[in-house]
Amino acid sequence: MTRSRRRRTLGSTRNLKQSTKSRTLAQLLDATDRGALIELVRRLVALSPEAERTCFEYLREHTADAPNAKAQAAAGAAHALWSEIDPDLAGLDDFGGGDYATQDDVAERLHELEQVLRTHSIDRDDRRALLDDVLPYIQSGNAGMDDALYDVAYATCSDEKDLRNLAERFESIAQDWTIDHARRIYRQLGDRENYLRLRRHRMQYGADFHDLATFHWEQGERRQAMDTAREGLNKAEGRMDELRAFLAERAKTAGDRHGYLDLQLAQAVEHLTLASYQAFRKVCNAGEWKAYEPRVLEVLTSAWEGEQLAIRMHRGEYDRAVTILAAMKYPDGRYGPGGVLRAAAKLEQQYPEQIVAFYLSALKRTYNPTRNTYARWARAVQMARHVWIDILQTPAKWETFAKGLKSANLRRPAFQMEFAKIVPGWTEL
Repeated sequence: MTRSRRRRTLGSTRNLKQSTKSRTLAQLLDATDRGALIELVRRLVALSPEAERTCFEYLREHTADAPNAKAQAAAGAAHALWSEIDPDLAGLDDFGGGDYATQDDVAERLHELEQVLRTHSIDRDDRRALLDDVLPYIQSGNAGMDDALYDVAYATCSDEKDLRNLAERFESIAQDWTIDHARRIYRQLGDRENYLRLRRHRMQYGADFHDLATFHWEQGERRQAMDTAREGLNKAEGRMDELRAFLAERAKTAGDRHGYLDLQLAQAVEHLTLASYQAFRKVCNAGEWKAYEPRVLEVLTSAWEGEQLAIRMHRGEYDRAVTILAAMKYPDGRYGPGGVLRAAAKLEQQYPEQIVAFYLSALKRTYNPTRNTYARWARAVQMARHVWIDILQTPAKWETFAKGLKSANLRRPAFQMEFAKIVPGWTEL
């Protein structure tokens, strides 16, 4: 008998045995009285939370349409699922996280618990009991599951009474982040007194002033909203984007073009990038840009080097761009290599000698270089070769440099292999 035929025969035998076992079990269950079956289920669910949850989920799907019975089954499934999650979550909380597999599994089951709470009718007492289980982990904040735990906490709420209870529980924890959540809930509930009380708890960042300003605006308290926003513009310690956008929109509506542009400028130059430069340029007409351009360029020298290079290239200021490029050296991951190398390629024709020097700056001394380092060096040398041969048309310079480099690294076989893969003619040198 061939091996494949033997496998098919063994597989058929196993299937036949399993089918026989299933029929035998079904016959035994049919012949067993109700009390014995209940006891069997009790013993099985005592062995594992997974078995208990399987039973509750089955009963939830197959219980008669009595609302109370379905609610009890759904609650049982939710509690059983939490019993599965809790040991692993406790481990993550004890050690400040864990391996990726455990983290992913806990996050997935917390999401499953959230969905059970959101999609099934469960009594308030059961939902609040689950909230009691979740809140200590939120207070600890050490498991690395904050977002998923907050989602479950909110999912335990089915009405405004539950939300108010949750806000009070968050407030009792007395941590900045839980108080932020409590404040948001009070605002959602329209509880002005408690919202304003907690809002005064911290007024530090632009986002804090924006939150209070929009609250007053939505309440029709326009003057108070604008006073709050302007105060934040002067006092806040960062995170200003939303606050500036709020004031800019009101300035635009009021026809205050100068105020609008000043706010847009501040937004653009706080962390100046090519994208923010282009966005601000777009909102200005020709005359306005002439007035504001010098103020943008004043800030440019303090921007990140990669953004300085991108903006100079965008403006066609290639002499300044090549100076920035030379100071940056060849990218090793710090400068966003794609954009830097595209700029270098564009500058090759006009500044070939400087660009060759830039490419060869990749060959800096590195302690115990890896094969990946050799591959990066080889790509840089290949680009320098292109400039020497195709643009400067000085193949002799290339050969002199390449032979010296090859000779200096004869005892590095990995170096020679990587260069042979990338640099044309390397093996024949």
